[in-house]
Amino acid sequence: MKKEMVINVQMHSEKSRSKAMQLAASAGVDSVKVDGEKNQLVVVGEVDPVILTAILRKKIGHSDIVKVADVKKDDEAKSKETKVEPNFAWYRYTPAPPVVVYEDPCNYSNPNVCSIL
Repeated sequence: MKKEMVINVQMHSEKSRSKAMQLAASAGVDSVKVDGEKNQLVVVGEVDPVILTAILRKKIGHSDIVKVADVKKDDEAKSKETKVEPNFAWYRYTPAPPVVVYEDPCNYSNPNVCSIL
């Protein structure tokens, strides 16, 4: 899920600003903007904000997370509005139970026995 993060970073010069942008522009990041007057870095993408802040603290200096918000697209809003029709699953009939044939061994053991008795 894409997130928009605003991170407050101590950037004193152009060199530190470009270094902060290079560190923030990693895999999973869609856009990086620097707000020069407020020393804030705006990052949009699928990146963990805590890990990104830890990297910026390690390489540049003091940095704090100001805001983290989910980014919603218009396509996602339209897809939620569409009506979903139920999907029916067709099942086969259950098979017939197995037939068990049992032969009585007593009647066939001695063929000379009279069954009329």
